[in-house]
Amino acid sequence: MSDKEHAARQIAARLRSAGHTALLAGGCVRDLLLGREPKDFDVATDAPPEVVQKLFRRTFPVGAQFGVVLVADFGPAIEVATFREEEEYLDGRRPSRVHLATPEVDAQRRDFTINGMFLDPQTNQVIDFVGGQEDLKRHLIRAIGEPTARIAEDRLRMLRAVRFAAVLGFDIEPSTLEAIRANAANIVGIAWERIGDEIVRMLTEGGRGSARRAFELLDTTGLLVHVLPEVAAMKGVEQPPEHHPEGDVWTHTLLVIGQLDHASVTLALGALLHDVAKPVTQARHDGKITFYGHCERGAEMAVAICQRLRRSREVWERVAFLVQEHLRHIHAREMRPSTLKRFLAQEGIDELLELVRMDILASNGNLDTWEFCRAKLEEFRKQGSLPQPLLRGRDLLAAGYAPGPRIGEILRAVRDLQLDGKLHTREEALAWVAERYPREKG
Repeated sequence: MSDKEHAARQIAARLRSAGHTALLAGGCVRDLLLGREPKDFDVATDAPPEVVQKLFRRTFPVGAQFGVVLVADFGPAIEVATFREEEEYLDGRRPSRVHLATPEVDAQRRDFTINGMFLDPQTNQVIDFVGGQEDLKRHLIRAIGEPTARIAEDRLRMLRAVRFAAVLGFDIEPSTLEAIRANAANIVGIAWERIGDEIVRMLTEGGRGSARRAFELLDTTGLLVHVLPEVAAMKGVEQPPEHHPEGDVWTHTLLVIGQLDHASVTLALGALLHDVAKPVTQARHDGKITFYGHCERGAEMAVAICQRLRRSREVWERVAFLVQEHLRHIHAREMRPSTLKRFLAQEGIDELLELVRMDILASNGNLDTWEFCRAKLEEFRKQGSLPQPLLRGRDLLAAGYAPGPRIGEILRAVRDLQLDGKLHTREEALAWVAERYPREKG
């Protein structure tokens, strides 16, 4: 039993001992029934928020107006929500008012049947008012009640339906699917951070094939063109058949992300966006299809997309690196030893080479240059000729340098001098930076 499950069961036991109903609720019940390890556990109760706060010592009223309190008495913080009925949603996300309700009424406000079940932690009996168990058996994502009404309450549910279907390997029930198609254009009316969170989860939470399935569903539901029009633009963009026998840029990208298996956020976004500039750089010269500059232009577009999805600077800087450098391996055999060493010494090289491997396997399948780079990387590492960087961005920030492109420029210069054997210690590096790159006066 995980720490979170133990904590949730302890919370439920205390609520019961105080005379209240307390059930495990939502996604944790779904995952337990599927034999999956739940990431989170939620408790639903008839105890009002003020009573919950009196029964436990460490509580945080994160949404007390909606009946939600975090309880951390037994280690991990567990969300405890009062059974409630919700009035009209005015902002496509939150109800205008809530009322205390029964478990049966509470189940009706939830998004999908597979997320609307309860579990009695004392008897392990499933309490199912919405047909979730049957839809689990049928591998269906079905909205509770009228699909359009559920979407109107929270438009993010359209993306959640896609994510659940992809990660679980389920289908979206026809009327729910039709409601998503009819309302797809409304998805951009919610916070981009929430959209970005769902896109990242689609790319990173599932095993092989899950991300591809998610993006195929985003396309068929009509959501893709609204949340990631740059990716939708890949459809029908021809590529040279001698290099890309698999087909257009969209097909190639699906084959790349189809190889992701619980990948890091940066590798996943790099895989999705590595050819994002091909639609805008495609040209024909003497009958040949070209994409000159698509790596550099793609890096710029990747930054803009990551910023739109409200990802952190650390994420979009790494993704831009992966996109810009993903074809540089082609020239590795012709590089001078010092140039090759600098290429392989870059921060993020392991992720870059993994992207390169997936990119090749999704096209002509010739891994010769990738194998050469991997072998050289291991050789350099065994020799100790690729030491850890003397400085990182946090060191420059701590020294008073402002965040921005200048940080990367300084780090690259220091890294080159380190690899040339001209800087040996962190202190030497900081002194050199202070001399060559005076801090800008604020």
